Amino acid sequence: MDTQPRLNTKVLLVDDEENILRSLKRLLADEEYEVLAVTGGEQGLRILREDPDIGLIISDQRMPGMLGVDFLEKAKAIAPDALRILLTGYADVNATIDAINRGGANRYIAKPWNDNELILIIRDAIQKYQLTKENQFLKDLTEKQNKELRRWSTELELKVQEQTADLHAKNKELTGLHEKLSKSVKTMILALSSLIELRDTTVLNHSNKVAQVSAAFARRLGLDGSTVESIETAGHLHDIGKIGIPDVVLLKNRDEMTEAELEEYRRHPVRGQASIHFIEELNDVGLYIRHHHERHDGIGFPDGLSGAAIPLGAKILSLADAFVRLSDPLCEFCDVDPVISNMAHLVGKQFDPKLFPVFKETVRDIPSTMQASESETAEVELGVKDLLPGLVVSRDVRSGTGLLLLRQDTLLDAESVGLMKRCLFLDPSKTGIFVWHKRTDVPGARAEDQPSRPA
Repeated sequence: MDTQPRLNTKVLLVDDEENILRSLKRLLADEEYEVLAVTGGEQGLRILREDPDIGLIISDQRMPGMLGVDFLEKAKAIAPDALRILLTGYADVNATIDAINRGGANRYIAKPWNDNELILIIRDAIQKYQLTKENQFLKDLTEKQNKELRRWSTELELKVQEQTADLHAKNKELTGLHEKLSKSVKTMILALSSLIELRDTTVLNHSNKVAQVSAAFARRLGLDGSTVESIETAGHLHDIGKIGIPDVVLLKNRDEMTEAELEEYRRHPVRGQASIHFIEELNDVGLYIRHHHERHDGIGFPDGLSGAAIPLGAKILSLADAFVRLSDPLCEFCDVDPVISNMAHLVGKQFDPKLFPVFKETVRDIPSTMQASESETAEVELGVKDLLPGLVVSRDVRSGTGLLLLRQDTLLDAESVGLMKRCLFLDPSKTGIFVWHKRTDVPGARAEDQPSRPA
């Protein structure tokens, strides 16, 4: 960092009389500054050009070759910061005025002078010169530092802008990766759900319906989006633990199972939780799966939880699971009142009495929502090559071997269209892809000619 320099201030004496110069040098002998003495103006100007440390000039007025006023005027041009004092032995008013106006003299002193007065005048002049130089140094230093600060500020602003742009780019990249990962996770969940249905053909489309009812109920309860998504995922995967159950057990009703078979069956919620527990993002999902067979009265399985001890997501799943199992599998949410009546007998026993009234409202609204959608659309069967982003799948899309590829009501995007084309090329479906069209948008067909939504 710049520090203030030590000033080596010098005094220049200019007089054609040697005795005057000797007197002045004796007077200044005890002072801290260096004294230079010359007998003419030309010599004085040469020293000023060579030595930048001259802070005070004391010049006689009457000198041969160059008057003091002329010398001071030229000295001012060479060393403008040096203070100038004129010595005159004559009462020459014009010379004094010229010394002030042209030569920039700070003071004039008449000969003979008073030593004490002169030494005080010289000290005061030197002090003023040093203060001027110190102020100039500080001014230059401040300007330099401000310039440096402005440069640093500009560089910092540019770096901040660059880093902000990098952060935006990385954030955009991370957002894209997150969306891609989310789609991959959803695809994985659908694949697992499809495997469950392939394993247990008695529950065709059961998991999808449970997920749909659970999500609608969770939204009706005002739960946040993340929790709704976890509950919906649990709906898709709630029977994943059944993959480990032998066929002979899966094909039986619970009241037909032996004690050993029933014990094996009751393990499937725990096995379901364990199968996804290593995925941290699905820990809540696993908890709902584990407890979806608990009962409000505490005699459910696997842990015999009751009342408030049962997680809310598991209670929602339990209601949705029972509703879908009691519904007609060949009818997409037809008359729900008989099912609700059957479930009402278990309120306070299997189901939470505080949740059941809201659940009834939820499932009664599902058919009306679907009917509203159907009144404006018609179902059309398309070939794989005719699929376009923006269409909505009206039925589950399965491969030729029965693997679930897309759920009903999925909105197609470029990625899902590409997925359909790749999968169905490897494992062709026996039918086309059923999608919803606006009735007025189906080319070459009247609305009444279009197939209705399948039962």
